[in-house]
Amino acid sequence: MDISTHKTGTGADDSPPPHDSLPPITPQPANAEQKRAARGATRPGDRIFLGLSRGSGILLLAIMAAIAVFLTYRAYLAISEDDANFLTTFEWNTGVVPPKFGVAVLAFGTVVSSIIAMAIAVPIAVAIALFITHYAPRRLSGPIAYVVDLLAAVPSIVYGLWGALVLVPHMDGLFGWLNDYLGWTGIFSWDEGAPRSMLTVGILLAIMILPVITNVSREVFRQVPQMQEEAALALGATRWEVIRMAVIPFGRSGVISASMLGLGRALGETMAVATVLSPDFDIHASLLNPGGGTFAQNIASKFNEATEYGRDALIASGLVLFVITLLVNGAARMIIARRKEYSGANA
Repeated sequence: MDISTHKTGTGADDSPPPHDSLPPITPQPANAEQKRAARGATRPGDRIFLGLSRGSGILLLAIMAAIAVFLTYRAYLAISEDDANFLTTFEWNTGVVPPKFGVAVLAFGTVVSSIIAMAIAVPIAVAIALFITHYAPRRLSGPIAYVVDLLAAVPSIVYGLWGALVLVPHMDGLFGWLNDYLGWTGIFSWDEGAPRSMLTVGILLAIMILPVITNVSREVFRQVPQMQEEAALALGATRWEVIRMAVIPFGRSGVISASMLGLGRALGETMAVATVLSPDFDIHASLLNPGGGTFAQNIASKFNEATEYGRDALIASGLVLFVITLLVNGAARMIIARRKEYSGANA
């Protein structure tokens, strides 16, 4: 039998029909849910939530713009009558005619005290966060985390009273040691005066911002993928190598953000600084000698007794602090953007 002519079944040809004879495929219409998803949120709850979210963002921008306009207008009223250079004058006298005032001492004191606070607080806060999340046993990490959270809730005036009554009287030993061994630098020379200086303020601010940085860093370190740590341990890495290669790179952006939160509190702290510092309008080369000032401390101490023009001058100094805060936050955003490959969202 000729195989080439063999037929199966009823004898019909089993070969597939030509391509041209296939019927056209028409796309099926999407169902109602898919259509609504394509058009966007149409349910009442979605529309309400979208409106509230959008309105909240617009309201925040409007509030920031209103604050900036208010500060700029009142600052213009004061600076236009100032008989001295507002940015470089070492004087604050708004009660004379013509008035003379400047923010050079306030800007210097605010920046220096905040740098001291950050230099002390950030390494300690990161170390505490790492200890809580990766070294301490669970029955010990819980109480430590609770104490840190409790410190973050202490009012600033309580820190100020503690600093004035406890911290300042016990700074003589530290100041004497710094004067004996580092006094030759000029930065740590001490003339035996009351230790109500910028270094004391920086230490107090470091204690105040320590819980904020620790709490945020702790939560960031807890988000490190467990598989990354286990993989590093399986390859023979030590605990410190795991932290250095997996934990810290993952949480670097979070630590920077936590540090900026702490820096924001240090820049704007008022009552604690006013309670501890002995202010004057002079820039001292030594961090141990009493004197100096900050924007927030100067506003708090002079606002009640200031005239209408004096309050405008204080508002002008507040505008400078506002600009400094914006610049600091902008710099932090740039740093985080440059290191976005280390952020947790991209890990």
